[in-house]
Amino acid sequence: MKKSIGRSSFILLCVAPAVILFTVFMILPTINVFRMSLFQRGAYSPGETFVGFDNFIYLINDAQFIRSMQNTILLIVVVTLITFCTALVFAAILTRENVKGQNFFRIVFYIPNILSIVVISGIFSAIYKPENGMLNSIIGLFTNMSNPILWKGEKLVMVSIIIAMVWQAVGYYLVMYMASMSSIPESLYESASLEGASRFTQFFQITIPLIWTNIRTTLTFFIISTINMAFLFVKSMTSGGPNGASEVALGYMYSQKDAGLFGYSMAIGVMIFLFSFALSALVNKVTKRDVLEY
Repeated sequence: MKKSIGRSSFILLCVAPAVILFTVFMILPTINVFRMSLFQRGAYSPGETFVGFDNFIYLINDAQFIRSMQNTILLIVVVTLITFCTALVFAAILTRENVKGQNFFRIVFYIPNILSIVVISGIFSAIYKPENGMLNSIIGLFTNMSNPILWKGEKLVMVSIIIAMVWQAVGYYLVMYMASMSSIPESLYESASLEGASRFTQFFQITIPLIWTNIRTTLTFFIISTINMAFLFVKSMTSGGPNGASEVALGYMYSQKDAGLFGYSMAIGVMIFLFSFALSALVNKVTKRDVLEY
């Protein structure tokens, strides 16, 4: 009896600091965001007026917010698809084809992930410069460029951000999938080859199903983290410009706070939170399948 009480006390003592910190710095601030979204308050004013759901009513009719959410969803969908497809294909090639220098390629692909977002944004901003950027300079070798391409103009700014985000993220997931694929027994592929299965068929019938748990977990985390990553890239590269063409939801939330609309910015924060939660639940539901063992 005494041993049981002592063990329970020890477990409680170990868990208590983490629970307290999580409550103080996560749970209570989240609850407070929901509360403040129901008030009208300036960013630096102690006074607040209860307005109920007026902030949310205004929000769903706010064209700028809708545009920022559209940009956020675009980045989530496109960056996720390109990143994961690229990571899976290159991981399969480097794992199955016995490419020499696998460790070298792992390091090279992983390097962008350890760089700061600000550094990556600076690199790509230099590449995209219309006058003497590397991209326009290379294109100029093959064609006459009297009018330089504006890679960060309204038409191409989202494409430019997508390229930078994919370049930063793909190496991390490539390394993770290489580790998962290397644990699949080679005998499975040999049996499939004897049955006449092509490399393409083996990839979709053996590789993908056997690492699906890893794909599903990383997919959920990546989709949610993309909301934050999109804000960091946009803030560093374009600050939401030009003319709001690259503005994302988190960036718009901060701009409203800076404009003194603190309660409204909290309402935007609540919408982003609910969107993230619903998206996470949807991804988990759609990607759920029986776990295959070997």
